[in-house]
Amino acid sequence: MGRINITRTRSPSVHTPLDQKLKMIKAALNRLANPLRLWVAPSTVTGACLSATSSFDSDQGETIIKPLEGGPGRKITQEEDEPVKNTATVLYIGHIPHGFYEEQMEGFFKQFGKMKHLRIARNRKTGKSKHYGFIEFENPEVAKVVADEIHNYLLFEHNLQIHIIPPERVHPKLWRGVNWRYNPLNWTEIARKQHNKERTVEEHHRMVKGILKRDEKRQRRIKAAGVEYECPDLVGLIQPAAKKIKFDEEED
Repeated sequence: MGRINITRTRSPSVHTPLDQKLKMIKAALNRLANPLRLWVAPSTVTGACLSATSSFDSDQGETIIKPLEGGPGRKITQEEDEPVKNTATVLYIGHIPHGFYEEQMEGFFKQFGKMKHLRIARNRKTGKSKHYGFIEFENPEVAKVVADEIHNYLLFEHNLQIHIIPPERVHPKLWRGVNWRYNPLNWTEIARKQHNKERTVEEHHRMVKGILKRDEKRQRRIKAAGVEYECPDLVGLIQPAAKKIKFDEEED
């Protein structure tokens, strides 16, 4: 490729005569009015030395190089950056209100286009919503429309926050366990079984000892508050001792 050199005009010094200064200024003004001159180094293919002028065509957006000493002209088109294609299909949804869960979200967002995955972040112990989730559409254009139009959408006194997640930032394990549904535990039934389970004598004495200790603290708080109250005795504190049955020895 040939080397391009751009010439510059030397500014007049103090010791330059006045008429020479005027000539130099006039020549500089003529260069500004004429196209920029470029000198192209000898070509390795043809071995010819070309001298050309260049001008910019504002209508077509390209540079036209015109030869000064003969030869065909050529055009240099400016390369424009191609717009990056939108391939993101995953959306982050924040500020999800209470009651707006998987079924409700699927019924609301499927009106825009076909969905591939839907997930709401939930607590593993309680199964309650963490009020944010993720949605994946099949069409990137649908995902962009949802992010632009539904962002800050007022729903149950909450403004939905919707943002597009770039493909390189989507976690590979994002959709693991997406179909998992939390089955809440019946804590009342669990506490009832724990309370009514069969206990040994040692476990029963240990339980009674804890009940008496808590009852003493309760009576001290009542007395410190200036309330005269006689707490009734607790039922079942005294357990009957196990009876020992003696069998007569069988006669020989």
